[in-house]
Amino acid sequence: MLILMIVLAIIGGAALSVQAALNGRLGSNVGVFKSAFLTFSVGAVVTALLIFFFEPSHTVTLMDVPKWQLLGALCGVPYIVIMVVAVQRIGTAVATVAVIFGQLNMSVLIDNFGLLGNEVISLSSSRMSALVCLAIALYFIYASSKSEPKEAQ
Repeated sequence: MLILMIVLAIIGGAALSVQAALNGRLGSNVGVFKSAFLTFSVGAVVTALLIFFFEPSHTVTLMDVPKWQLLGALCGVPYIVIMVVAVQRIGTAVATVAVIFGQLNMSVLIDNFGLLGNEVISLSSSRMSALVCLAIALYFIYASSKSEPKEAQ
């Protein structure tokens, strides 16, 4: 089951890169906020259908949970808007690795301090090494994109 979850997470990450590339192009044609609006509109319709057909019933509703837990819904807005803008300026690879670097750093902080009700997972030397390796990867991907001439679009 663990391997399946890792594979699904990798597929999800790949889908985010495709989304970023598509939204970057769309945003340059129709505007950043229209592109973001389309993403959230289509996402809302698809999610509503998934809820209707597949979501099992729960004893707790969105109105019953602590209100701070609902703030996660706001986190997607800056991500989409930033990626639409960033992909146009720095490319899909650099923008995606930068996002992953931000995700990894924040995830390590959340784990280390048990933030937002999560279990504490202490910062280890291997986790710190992963942060350093990803920072190096970001540098090399960025540096290689700066040295290559841009193609005419």
